[in-house]
Amino acid sequence: MPLVVDVEAVIDRLALEIGDEAGDVNDRHRQPLRAGSYHCARRDTTVPGVTHPALPLFHDVADAVQAQLRVTTQWGASGIRDGQYAVDVVTDDVAVALLHDAGYAVLSEESGITGPSGADMVVIDPLDGSTNASRGVPWFATALCLVDASGPAVALVANQASGVRFSAVRGEGAWRGPDRLAASGCTDVGAAIVGISGRPDADYGWAQFRAFGASALDLSLVAAGTLDGFVDMSHHAHGVWDYLAATLICQEAGAVVVDALGRDLTVLDHAARRTPVAAATPELLAALLQTRHPR
Repeated sequence: MPLVVDVEAVIDRLALEIGDEAGDVNDRHRQPLRAGSYHCARRDTTVPGVTHPALPLFHDVADAVQAQLRVTTQWGASGIRDGQYAVDVVTDDVAVALLHDAGYAVLSEESGITGPSGADMVVIDPLDGSTNASRGVPWFATALCLVDASGPAVALVANQASGVRFSAVRGEGAWRGPDRLAASGCTDVGAAIVGISGRPDADYGWAQFRAFGASALDLSLVAAGTLDGFVDMSHHAHGVWDYLAATLICQEAGAVVVDALGRDLTVLDHAARRTPVAAATPELLAALLQTRHPR
């Protein structure tokens, strides 16, 4: 049966909760995606007035990863490190090569820091949501963020299942395809729909919550106003590649994103971990932070 993946059109009404699972990755995937088994909508990369050269390059990288996903048949463990899939390695190979060819240094979840010393760096997760992809859950992405001397500058989060792409350029705005994004403006925690990563251990008074399983996309939904907030319920689980691209997208859409412990989110260290919390407004952020630091 073909996999229906146009999640973006119905995401406001979709309740998908994915818990943590123990065991080897080979044991967890059941119905992996196969070449041609899912439809990727044709992307629209036209953003009026935006000319930063990194943005079309990022689209090219996402296209290359998409092409690799269409022909991938290996959905088991990579055998290189725990929790890594073979597909993580092959998508990383094609993505990093393109970024190096363009003259960028790269910080990747899969291959660490590589490329020319002193160059601007691209932080990339070639396949955020690898477990979702391996199990046929249509919520996985390629996330890229250019970091220059002034910080995060250009971002792209490409949903590789649906074709929907979120992007941002520092000081110029954020978009889903060609459409400008704006956060929801929600200030009332009791009315908030909140995305989470990890398991909540209490009722925090949110209207509802969702656990989708790919933080770059989850955070992008805060930028789009689909979710009102996002809370990482785990402890020190997210590398910079998981959240940095979507953080810039959120900020350019008017949302706020912080680390729950007050640390800098723009940390170019493969070993560093952070606990991102995002909200449509500062008022909602204050309430969501109480989730991580209850009185």
